Amino acid sequence: MDSPQSPPEDPNTYKVEYLCLDEDQNNFDVACLAGAVKCTAGEDGRPVRWFSSLKAFQPPIWTQIRPDRCVYSEKPVDVMEQIAQQIQSKFEQLPVLAGDSVAQPSPHTLRGAETNFYAVAVEQSFTVDMLGQSVSIVAKPVQYRWAYGDGSSFGPTTVMGGPLPQDRWGEKTRTSHVYTQTGDFQVVLTTHFQGTYSVNNGPPLPIPGQGQFSSPPQTISVWRSITRNYADDCIKNPQGQGCPGAAPPAP
Repeated sequence: MDSPQSPPEDPNTYKVEYLCLDEDQNNFDVACLAGAVKCTAGEDGRPVRWFSSLKAFQPPIWTQIRPDRCVYSEKPVDVMEQIAQQIQSKFEQLPVLAGDSVAQPSPHTLRGAETNFYAVAVEQSFTVDMLGQSVSIVAKPVQYRWAYGDGSSFGPTTVMGGPLPQDRWGEKTRTSHVYTQTGDFQVVLTTHFQGTYSVNNGPPLPIPGQGQFSSPPQTISVWRSITRNYADDCIKNPQGQGCPGAAPPAP
């Protein structure tokens, strides 16, 4: 199976600045404000401008992100810093729907055979209020980890697997698993979501960490198979072992 992988990181860094401040950074330029974006969705609306730069540039080479936006606070930069500090905790508290684990075959499989597992997870969006600002959060599934219930696991990996047609069940896949014992096993899929957040329709900013959400346990019953060879078929010997209506074989 593949070794764990990490999703790509955002290559950019971001900053936000007040618009229309005078040279002393103490008062607003009234003439400038007249031509700036209008902030009328709440109290203390202040126009701000976002910039981005590749992290590889040292010192940063800032590029303006259009259009300009609004922050509803007397101190927009302070509010943005507070939101950045709190966003990871808010992300982990969201009612994100965990991914589902699907098994083939299911709910029964065979000991010693490949059981194909794959994940079904979707991108989800939320809008929350943080410090008087409208914050949009997008949670995107990026990694998966299966705990197969027999003490073994796989992941986290960016591979979510996929379904096989029934005539190919039993084939080895990148996310399949072989049970060596019979019994009922509780399979749990943990999906890692990567998030971005946007303040008042501003640019999507990366949430530093990931949110991990686990699916309810899925029961997989592992059976054993028995192979017997017969000298004739049910047409020649209707009472032969394995034929309809015939007595079951002795254990």
